[in-house]
Amino acid sequence: MASTSDFRNGMIIEFKNDLYELVYFQHVKPGKGGAFVRTKLKNIKNGSVIENTFRAGEKITEVRVERKTMEYLYSTENHYILMDKENYQQKEIPISFLGEKAKYLVENTDVKAVIRGEEIIDIELPITVELKVKSCAPGVRGDTVTGGTKEAVMETGLK
Repeated sequence: MASTSDFRNGMIIEFKNDLYELVYFQHVKPGKGGAFVRTKLKNIKNGSVIENTFRAGEKITEVRVERKTMEYLYSTENHYILMDKENYQQKEIPISFLGEKAKYLVENTDVKAVIRGEEIIDIELPITVELKVKSCAPGVRGDTVTGGTKEAVMETGLK
């Protein structure tokens, strides 16, 4: 058990029977009434962000997680295959698990896997990713002073 005074960004807590990452917190001490902590919590599974207020000193359940560097190897019809870089064990995660993050995932990329027990609960992508342009619409000449923009499709399907 942890207290609201132990809050830090990136902390993972169990709240309303789900796992949330603490994105933002602010301790507030109003002139009247008791102190409280205003927070923004990001759901680990679906990425939705909620705002919640905790009373100062309230006990919450902190989830102990391990962050491991893993390498994304390839994808099958239903799964992404990741390899632990320490012991070379391969783990499968369902395609639906990554959602929009999958569009930034290229084979042989190192990612940080957030692991609780033996289960991967989240994937943290690198800050920058190099993608190749698969196709691009031709540029249209017009009355533009600066360069125009055009839509490009990347190798991962990202537009």
